Amino acid sequence: MLLIPAIDLKDGQCVRLQQGDMSQSTTFGDDPVAMARRWVDQGARRLHLVDLNGAFAGHPKNEQAIRRILKEVGSEVDVQLGGGIRDLDTIERYLDAGLRYVIIGTAAVKNPGFLQDACTAFGGHIIVGLDAKEGKVATDGWSKLTRHDVVDLGKKFEDYGVESIIYTDIGRDGMLTGINIEATVALAQALSIPVIASGGLSNMADIEALCSVEDEGIEGVICGRAIYTGDLDFAAAQAHADSLNG
Repeated sequence: MLLIPAIDLKDGQCVRLQQGDMSQSTTFGDDPVAMARRWVDQGARRLHLVDLNGAFAGHPKNEQAIRRILKEVGSEVDVQLGGGIRDLDTIERYLDAGLRYVIIGTAAVKNPGFLQDACTAFGGHIIVGLDAKEGKVATDGWSKLTRHDVVDLGKKFEDYGVESIIYTDIGRDGMLTGINIEATVALAQALSIPVIASGGLSNMADIEALCSVEDEGIEGVICGRAIYTGDLDFAAAQAHADSLNG
């Protein structure tokens, strides 16, 4: 089970939002590179970067900070990035800079042709982020709820050739209320590609619950607010997960 620290970038700083609300942000550091180094030194094997400004603008906004992170730790761990990635040129530029995975969210739902093109051009490097509330997919920084069913879209994108899917329960994100295990497992069981859980991770019990269903196809979990507030000790949590599924 991969525990994947999230580094959310807003105006060059490391922040955490509550339920995707840019006005409800807490700053946890002004040095994203040092934050990346901190998590890698504590045993992270993958990092999850989000360009929050980019997600709302529809194009990269924190590229300079992202490039510095890649230069610092990109040769040691896999790094995945989402937020404002809407064209093939941006994907190519980031992959050339050392990024391992590009996460496509809103653009995958609104422009599936783009997702298909991305999977064709950059096979093995494309992850789709499905953000949902009560089983329906949200777009545009979670501000718009669609009629699309999570499982139906997951199957469609699997056919396109995406590497994996990050499933976020947006009602729980940043709220420390626990992962939506049931919905995450339901999606993983419907697919043959891995699912990464996201949204609401709060304590070691969540880690244990996820490890118990890892065989259903759950590859990892995004660790956000809990590792920044100290509710969850990241290094201890990753070591515990390794011991459970070793």
